[in-house]
Amino acid sequence: MKLTIQNLQKTYPNGVQALKGINLTIDQGMFGLLGPNGAGKSSLMRTIATLQEADAGSILLDDLDILNNKPAVRKILGYLPQEFGVYPKISSELMLDHIAQLKGILDAKERKQTVAALLDRVNLYNERKKHLGTFSGGMKQRFGIAQALLANPKLIIVDEPTAGLDPAERNRFYNLLSELGENTIVILSTHIVEDVRTLCSDFAIICKGEVLRNGNPDEAVKELEGFIYNTVIEKSEIEEYKAKYQVISAQMKSGKLSIRIFSESDPGNGFIPVEPILEDIYFHQIASKMDVIAL
Repeated sequence: MKLTIQNLQKTYPNGVQALKGINLTIDQGMFGLLGPNGAGKSSLMRTIATLQEADAGSILLDDLDILNNKPAVRKILGYLPQEFGVYPKISSELMLDHIAQLKGILDAKERKQTVAALLDRVNLYNERKKHLGTFSGGMKQRFGIAQALLANPKLIIVDEPTAGLDPAERNRFYNLLSELGENTIVILSTHIVEDVRTLCSDFAIICKGEVLRNGNPDEAVKELEGFIYNTVIEKSEIEEYKAKYQVISAQMKSGKLSIRIFSESDPGNGFIPVEPILEDIYFHQIASKMDVIAL
């Protein structure tokens, strides 16, 4: 199975050009989507999920034309948006049963078994009779995950899916996504950059509606080996260092700034070489589009 996106463009009525000719090929497995707020990630995912029209371009899931055959796409799609609303006075069990019917699971026995199994997978089975309005943020997110997995979707899109989840829930969810990625295309949008390297076989960085980089995360990181250096400075020195070096990230530690720079040769001046991480790729790529060093 393969998702092919060609020359996808979208401009909103207010003049914001959210997608500027996006070209991506996404194979079966987990695909990570990275980018700052306003980069176009949600616009891309909403378009793939048939929730908004594109101005130009095409999206094919194998031979299925996503932009022109929306009902067929929705039958094989699982989607969890960043903001997921629920009906507060309905139990999770009844709500999931209703969504299952909308998804085409019409046999009552099959539906009951499916709902129970999914609530168990997301650790909500013991709360199945409780109203959704009583759920915590993390519980609502887990319910959203369950509804996205109904009807064995062939394409799953999740936008910041671990917001509100504690570390144990987050690990459980990622293990579930990894398992699903063995037979499905899973598109994962997240701000946790290193999760993409851990979980995804391919990724893309999007900024201001353009794809800046895509490929294998490990291979991308290897390209920066020998070019990333680190030192600790006073916060007041940051502008001086930004003027001299290509600073790609800065983090406060014990009252001082730990900075990482990209340099093709040893910069000296107290810098030491360090192993690159995917965050270095991310910041290095988007630095040309925007100022990413915010202090």
